Amino acid sequence: MDSYVRNFIRSSLIWLAVGVIIGTLMVFAPYRTLAYRPAHMHANLLGFVSMMIFGVAYHVIPRFSGRGLHSTRAARTHLVLANVGLFLMVSGFITRVTWPRPGGVLLAFGAITSAIAAFLFIGNIWMTLNPVRISK
Repeated sequence: MDSYVRNFIRSSLIWLAVGVIIGTLMVFAPYRTLAYRPAHMHANLLGFVSMMIFGVAYHVIPRFSGRGLHSTRAARTHLVLANVGLFLMVSGFITRVTWPRPGGVLLAFGAITSAIAAFLFIGNIWMTLNPVRISK
């Protein structure tokens, strides 16, 4: 298993733990539930679910398609950007509760970084699935 695949799966498990911790904290501070719900949801969905999907897809799709991954460099960059972007987003959601402006800035940078990461994944998998063109 490639290191970036293993690291996507590990980061997925870390984000699951973060989501569970935030969710548990919301139980003990119900007045904060509405404020922390977006951080909880993003940690679980973008963190746990998406990171697991990315890791499994990077492992399985090249094997199922019979081609190597188009770019391992893009996959490694995707790993870093996806985790940094999500960290900024979750931090932004939590920070925004007390400090709206700095929280909003963190959230914006995190969203942009996460979007760039997602498009790296889309392009990399798309190019991996492209049929080999043979010129005549």
